[in-house]
Amino acid sequence: MGSIADFFSYLGTRLSTISVIDVIDILIVSVLFYYVIVFFRDRRAGKLAVGVLFLLLALLISTLLEMRATQSILETIVGVGVLALIIIFQPELRTMLEKMGRNSLSGLNRLVDLRTDDEKLKVLNEVCLAAGELSQSKTGALIVIERKTKLGDEIRTGTELNADVSAPLIRNIFYNKAPLHDGAMILRGGRIYAGGCFLPLSASTEIDRRLGTRHRAALGVSEISDAVVVVVSEETGGISIAIDGKLYQGFDKYTLQNRLLQIFELDVSRSRALARRKKEKKNAKTEDAPDAPQQEDDREGL
Repeated sequence: MGSIADFFSYLGTRLSTISVIDVIDILIVSVLFYYVIVFFRDRRAGKLAVGVLFLLLALLISTLLEMRATQSILETIVGVGVLALIIIFQPELRTMLEKMGRNSLSGLNRLVDLRTDDEKLKVLNEVCLAAGELSQSKTGALIVIERKTKLGDEIRTGTELNADVSAPLIRNIFYNKAPLHDGAMILRGGRIYAGGCFLPLSASTEIDRRLGTRHRAALGVSEISDAVVVVVSEETGGISIAIDGKLYQGFDKYTLQNRLLQIFELDVSRSRALARRKKEKKNAKTEDAPDAPQQEDDREGL
């Protein structure tokens, strides 16, 4: 019992010497280790990391055993290897730093986002309606919804439109004889900012070989940004979402809407209320013009 009491007494003495700076130091190191683990997880870099750890272990052993020749060679390799690793992992390091900056500024970005939830819901509803109609006609489409990471380089490759988001306009842009149908449409600030844009293709070797260029481009831009990308397959009419370098398939316009509402943290009931108000306004206009033919509003389900 005395040894246990002595242990806790020693532990209390050591803890009493910890200052606020020490706590901050530990937190910073913990964050750095977290991002290093995230960086190597689920990447080919993980296999290279094993080789790096093996070299460091060999260097430690050669130093302890005073193997001077081996130690000298390994020190040279490690010294040059740091620069080589930076060059090899340049794309991954850039992605990691972009995500760190994006996460740290996410709160500030929410403060400066002046769009209301109703405006966001309207945009998502129009995108989902257009995706459903494009899916039925098996018309290929690539719709990029920009978030925190700006896509200025990609926008410059296309044609600036700066138009309101509407399902008919989206359908017309991706009509197979339209001049902008082969490129991507980029939405910024709740508007169709550009069309016919070229996106970077994903270099991942784990992509299903059955997926075409459109899906690879969606994955590519989602790997370098936090954009949400909606893809409609020209071959099957299937709807997919690419986000954070991952592709999710098997959506229709209703499940697509539910998923987008989750991503953008919007309320489903509010979306339905907005659709009802929209239908009521349309019915009121129809009553004012009794000779106009009545059509079922497909937007009610969105």
